[in-house]
Amino acid sequence: MAGELILSSAVGAVAGEVLRAILETKDKAVNFKEDFERLQNTLEQVVPVFEEGRMLDLELNDRKRKGLEKLMVKLRKGEELVKKCSKVSKINIFLKIRYSSKIISLDETILRFCQRELQVEIWRDNKQLQRDVQQVLRTLQQGRTTVVGSVGNKGSFVVPELPDRVVGFGSPLRELKYELFKENVTVVGLCAPGGCGKSTLVAMLCQDEQVRGEFKDKILYLTVSRTPTLKILQRLLEEIGGGVQESNLSEEAATKQFQYLLKQRKSEPLLLVLDDVWDDSIIEKLFYRTEGYKMLVTSREAFTRYNFNYHSLYLLKKLSHQESITLFRHTALSHDGNVDYEPDEDLLDEIVRSCDGFPLAITVIAKSLSLQPAVMWKKMARKLSNGSSIFDFDEKLWKCLAASLDSLDDTILECFIVLGSFPEDKWFSASALIDIWCELYELEYEDDAYVNLFELASRNLVNLVGSRKFAKEIDGSYNELFVTQHDLLRDMAIYKNHKQGKRFIMDKREQGLPGSWRKQENLYLNARLVSLHTGEMCSKSWYDLQLPEAEVLILNFSASSYTLPPLVETRKLKVLIVANHGRTHAKLSNSQTVGELANLKRIRLEKVSIPSLHEFTMPLMNLKKISLVTCEVGQALMQCTINVSYILPNLVEVNIDYCDDLVELPPWICDIISLQKLSITNCHNFAALPERIGCLTDLDLLRLHACTGLSKLPDSLQKLQKLRFLDISDCSNIEMLPDGICNLCCLKKLDMRGCIELKELPPSAMNLVHLKEVICDDEDTASLWVPLSSNIKITVLEKDNNLDWLGIDI
Repeated sequence: MAGELILSSAVGAVAGEVLRAILETKDKAVNFKEDFERLQNTLEQVVPVFEEGRMLDLELNDRKRKGLEKLMVKLRKGEELVKKCSKVSKINIFLKIRYSSKIISLDETILRFCQRELQVEIWRDNKQLQRDVQQVLRTLQQGRTTVVGSVGNKGSFVVPELPDRVVGFGSPLRELKYELFKENVTVVGLCAPGGCGKSTLVAMLCQDEQVRGEFKDKILYLTVSRTPTLKILQRLLEEIGGGVQESNLSEEAATKQFQYLLKQRKSEPLLLVLDDVWDDSIIEKLFYRTEGYKMLVTSREAFTRYNFNYHSLYLLKKLSHQESITLFRHTALSHDGNVDYEPDEDLLDEIVRSCDGFPLAITVIAKSLSLQPAVMWKKMARKLSNGSSIFDFDEKLWKCLAASLDSLDDTILECFIVLGSFPEDKWFSASALIDIWCELYELEYEDDAYVNLFELASRNLVNLVGSRKFAKEIDGSYNELFVTQHDLLRDMAIYKNHKQGKRFIMDKREQGLPGSWRKQENLYLNARLVSLHTGEMCSKSWYDLQLPEAEVLILNFSASSYTLPPLVETRKLKVLIVANHGRTHAKLSNSQTVGELANLKRIRLEKVSIPSLHEFTMPLMNLKKISLVTCEVGQALMQCTINVSYILPNLVEVNIDYCDDLVELPPWICDIISLQKLSITNCHNFAALPERIGCLTDLDLLRLHACTGLSKLPDSLQKLQKLRFLDISDCSNIEMLPDGICNLCCLKKLDMRGCIELKELPPSAMNLVHLKEVICDDEDTASLWVPLSSNIKITVLEKDNNLDWLGIDI
């Protein structure tokens, strides 16, 4: 540990010397003013990271240590370079160009090191937290819990994204800030009906510069909904206290610990945001009168507690008619001057008035009418004007949202209804959703399912979060794409489902299945999709559950152990999703029941310890796709001695994502000759592909994204004669492609973004005659392919050099 601190501090010291050299010479080196300012800005951001020993938050293995040492050498050369620049005359154009290029290169080296070597660890940890605690990460935060700034040493998260345009919230934001900053107020309650924009307003407040300054970016943002108070307390204790809490901690003990931690913080500021609170008891548990601590709570109900001492109530009003018009026009109408879709003003006014000032209703209805002909606008106006009297806000909003679904075709509507099968207030993988849609609605290609998802997103019926551009462009990779949905839209999906009876959805129930189900088999007997959300389940928890018509079974739970239900009678099952939302990996029992599923085509496991494969004795003839996400897989895979090619004779696709204990693939995977797609992503300890990888002669796609422990590719890779797409993006330690890469005669696309150590290509790479596109993220890498530029498309995707993720105040 001491050695790591010395190394980190040494790098910081050298970087500091470069910074001082810039400050001392920039007035003299007028030829390099812009270059110096750019490098100065970067150094001012990263020097504190090293000098304060923040590298200690990450595990310094040999690779990272060597990376730090290399960076220090480059920084020393950079210091000499800066001093040389001050001596270059204005007329020496040659040296100006040469030195300027070196300064830019040094700047990019520093940024790449931070982003690739440091961020990858923080990124991985953040992703796991997202899945654990129902966070609404913004930028990629799962589950609707978000943190701004750093508390303890947990790292930093960003707030939920704001819509493209927010209308009418200027005054509410100022008024809400006024209430929050009152000295005698600890709790501010923000109240309004669903769909009024409470979460949007809170997100604006969390991103407000004055608020961030007041609380020094120490803001904890959690979406509560139906989450038990104890789990919220445990999450807060972990975040503030910096450690995993005891699982058997009582609610009373957790409350006392929370208050103790607040007391220990003394006057250090902290803003706790609780979004979508249904029960005011949690406010009582988290209320504590101490300097610097404030709570902001959103709820549909104006709780009586808001009238207590040190509490304040702010009622968010609906949008005015003019604000509604502005938002509607911005959302619905083309901004390219196309007048073909300009509606009659009276018709627009009628539709907007029917939305009654609800931002959610306005955006959903507006999106459904975007670029639609006049006849569709008139039809919508009639639907909104018909019906019974409006007695309350929710009914009004409900009618607006229901009308927006009428314009969906049958398949898209069916896809929308499936969304109710996923847990409330959690982000879920687009990949899981696409698996379901493909099998339930017999879509031939996953791209067809993605088109349906994009259609729902374009109508504001779902939100897509993550690298959407990556997902769309890079050959069907949906691992980095997540889906979230407003509570009311999820309720609408469930309501539509109940009317059809094709799906059975049980929201979270810790006690397991209701005993009344024994007498109500009609509830689920004919359901094609069954979704159950429970706590820990043992063999006795499952009675004789008959699901003879089920084609999709989704098992969500939060537990350290979980017994799969008996599936003997579930003969039609095509998709099985087992997702653990607990804080630790769950041990699965009764996994042999999966062997009974003769028609199973896709299986997805999340955050579980993969059981021994010896339990499977009968071949799964129809299984095409296996996805393992944040699972413990290493032991089960490497200790397997059964004939896997016999058990999985027709397996086409394997996806392994965020499995930290995966160091290498077992040799037997090379015996599954039917395999066409192999994807290993974000597995940072993965160090080697099998030498026999060339035996997978039908492999069409090999994705090795963000496997930072991978330093080389095996020579046998050249035997993959059908390989069409190779993705080694963010494999930051690969230094060279195999010499025989020219033998990949079908290779058409190569993604090598973030391969910062890959400085040259083997000569044989110039013989990739069928290569059509190379994707990279810097001009240096792109230049390697210049000799082939007449035959291939070189795509240089823009990099984001933002260092906000470092969690430092600048």
